[in-house]
Amino acid sequence: MNILIVDDEKYMTSILKTYFQKEGFNVFAANNGEEALDIFYNNKIDISVLDWMMPKISGVDVCKEIKNISKCKVIILTARSENEDELKALNIGADDYIRKPFDPRVVILRAKKMLRVEKILNLDTLKIDFQSSKAFNNGEDLNLTKIEFQLIKCFCNYKGEILSRQRLIDLVWGLDYIGEERTVDTHINRLRDKIGRDLIKTHRGMGYSFEYED
Repeated sequence: MNILIVDDEKYMTSILKTYFQKEGFNVFAANNGEEALDIFYNNKIDISVLDWMMPKISGVDVCKEIKNISKCKVIILTARSENEDELKALNIGADDYIRKPFDPRVVILRAKKMLRVEKILNLDTLKIDFQSSKAFNNGEDLNLTKIEFQLIKCFCNYKGEILSRQRLIDLVWGLDYIGEERTVDTHINRLRDKIGRDLIKTHRGMGYSFEYED
């Protein structure tokens, strides 16, 4: 899923970007309305999170333009508290409206609900429950570790895409991780032992991908 996050407060953009990347989203970020529209026209964006008050072009005007040409979902963020502002945002096409300050986890939950992200994935005898952070094979709990579950969730979000070791480290361990890239191989081998070795494909010199039929 591709998400566009736009806010002229860079620390806010950075916080939301980190949270959404942890959830497996591919994040595009901008700090004003012009940058936002440039990214939107050059990439397939599934959902946009737009701050209302921005230089050059406001979030509301960006929302209006996005909605005029696409079905992209839009969440408006704002420090404004007037009910009339919420009505204005919804009337010009915004799908949701969140007042600042907010918990980033709330934004993620609303975005997932809007995109109807599945909570359970069934792959033959394997069941992955994203809500409880558990995986089962033939009904038996595989007792995945936190890292193993984050890996499988990341793979599911990027189904079919080759992810390098460094990319997996950024998404699962975090950007501040300090350690060997080969750590990824160890955890993937353990995960394969639990879920089966065919789902995770190795691409020599490139990384790993998660392959399954819908």
